[in-house]
Amino acid sequence: MLCVGVAIVSYNTRELLRACLESLRACTLPLRVVVVDNASRDGSPAMVRESFPEVELIESASNLGFAGGTNRALRALLEGAAPGDRPPAYLLMLNSDTVVQPGAIEALAAFLEAHPRVGAVGPRLLNPDGSTQAAAFRFPTLAMTALDLFPPGEVLPGRLYGSWWHGRYPQERGDEPFPIDHPLGACIMTRPEVLAQVGLLDEGYFMYAEEVDWCLRVRRAGWAIWQVPQARVTHVGGASTSQVRARMLVALYASRLRFFRLHYGEAAARRHARLITAGALRWTLLAWRDYARGRIGREELRARLWAYGAILQNARC
Repeated sequence: MLCVGVAIVSYNTRELLRACLESLRACTLPLRVVVVDNASRDGSPAMVRESFPEVELIESASNLGFAGGTNRALRALLEGAAPGDRPPAYLLMLNSDTVVQPGAIEALAAFLEAHPRVGAVGPRLLNPDGSTQAAAFRFPTLAMTALDLFPPGEVLPGRLYGSWWHGRYPQERGDEPFPIDHPLGACIMTRPEVLAQVGLLDEGYFMYAEEVDWCLRVRRAGWAIWQVPQARVTHVGGASTSQVRARMLVALYASRLRFFRLHYGEAAARRHARLITAGALRWTLLAWRDYARGRIGREELRARLWAYGAILQNARC
C-alpha cells in the first residue's frame, strides 16, 4: 500500500492543529506526518508531543514563514526516516487550520495514481459551515488585480465577481474533477518527481503567492494540475495570518508584486504596481471615512494607515 507524506506548518494554532492531526487518523493509507512549528508561543509543540506521538515534530527557533516551514517539512519527508521505511509515493502540503474529511487523502492519491501526467491535485475546500470555499484559480492577471482592489459591486460591475475575469472556475459548482491553474495552498498533493524537477517552494515569499509561483513552475514543466471535488477538506482560513493582519496585508501585496516581477517581467510589474498604488490610496480615504463616522477606532485607523503606507512604499520600489 502506497505511503503519503504530510507536511504541516503551524504558528500559534494549537487547537486547530489538534483537530487537523486528529482528522488524519481516519486515513486508511499509511501516513508519515511532519509538523514544523514556526516558534509558536501557545504550547503547540507540547500538544503534538503529548497527543500525537506518531507525528514527527520539528521545532524551529524562528518563524520561517509558510514557504520556509513547508520546505523544511518536505525535505524531512524526502530524506526519509529510519532505515527500511517506505518513502512517500505522494506528498501532501497541508495547512494546520484544516480538517481532512474521511476519504479525501485516498481520493487525491487515487487520482494521481490514475493520471500519471497530473503533477498536483487539490481538493474541494469547505468553509466551517459546510459551504464551498473558492479553491481553484487561474494564474494572476492585471484584471484580477483590479477586481481585488476595486471590488465588484463597490466600484466595478457586481457580475464580474467570481467570474473568469476574477480568476474563478464555474466548474467548482459541479462534482466532476477538472483542470485548473492552481489550487489554494491550504491543501495540495504532489509527486516527489515533480519536486525533483521544479524544486520546492520559493522562500523569497514569506507568506502568500508561494503556491501560485510553484504551480506556475509545475505547469511550465509540462505537468497538469486538477481539482478533485470528491476529496473534501474543511478550511478555517487565516488562522495564523489573522494574528498580525496589518503585516500580512503588506506581505500579500509584496508577494503578488514579486510574482509579477519574476514571471511576467518589469513592464507588467510596473502596471501591477500602479494598480496597487491606486487601490491603497482608495483604502486610505475609506479608512479616514470610517474613522470619521465612528466605524473604527483610533488603533484600527493607525494599523490600517501603517499597512497602506507600507504597501505604497513597496509599490514604488
